[in-house]
Amino acid sequence: MLALVTGASSGIGLQYATQLARDYHTDLLLVSNQEEEQKQVAAELAAQYGVKTIPLYADLSQQDAAEQLHQYCKDNHLVVDILINNAGVFFFNPYCETSMKRIELMLNLHMITVAKLTRLFGEEMINRQLTAEEQAQKLCRKPRRKGYILNMSSMSAWMAMPGIQTYNATKAFIYNFSKSLWYEFKPKGVNITVMAPGAVDTALFGLAPHLRRLAVNLTVSIPPEKLVKRALKKLFRGKKADTPGVINHLCTPLLKHTPDWLVFLAIKFVGKFQK
Repeated sequence: MLALVTGASSGIGLQYATQLARDYHTDLLLVSNQEEEQKQVAAELAAQYGVKTIPLYADLSQQDAAEQLHQYCKDNHLVVDILINNAGVFFFNPYCETSMKRIELMLNLHMITVAKLTRLFGEEMINRQLTAEEQAQKLCRKPRRKGYILNMSSMSAWMAMPGIQTYNATKAFIYNFSKSLWYEFKPKGVNITVMAPGAVDTALFGLAPHLRRLAVNLTVSIPPEKLVKRALKKLFRGKKADTPGVINHLCTPLLKHTPDWLVFLAIKFVGKFQK
């Protein structure tokens, strides 16, 4: 099997690549805009776990990035069985102080590219013919899925929070988009799962190191390796959506009804906790 992982050179994406190679013995097409880091990751995973790894430099925030990536796979006869749409960016900034370029980058990366990759590779998975062995497994009531797609959303999808207005809106798109497609894809042999974690202990959010440690100790933040292990289990079990953590489940309904005074209070304090 071949897994395509976006944003695979660091953070959560690196964990997806590592655990797919280590625990599922899956070959990897690793896509990132960090060219040197990506090559190093690919070489290390291939040497350590004996899987085939292909590092590919790509800027997935470009409008035609999905088409180019799909064409690369066709030209090189690569059949993608698992698609992990993980690449993402984060910034905290008032909307009218954010450059148009950064707004466009986030919209393209989180929505346009994810939607297109899901469309292009999803169609291939749906139309894929099962082998005779796989057909036999279906007859034995052990269904063999044609493909798997995992999209990364966030608990912020339920938040109306100034400063991350573009981020949480794009994550809301990913969440509802993926859950809707679950109903379309599952009867056709393809599973799509969306993960909506709370805080994840990576450098993405720009928190100071001591605050990252505190968040993990308080179980407010989850280590990326733990998140990815759970996400892959949910994906291969055919689950539609998941939000890790009991606290997060309890907080989700509250996020939808956050009082305005609390939001204004958060605006005053959140900026000082970033680097």
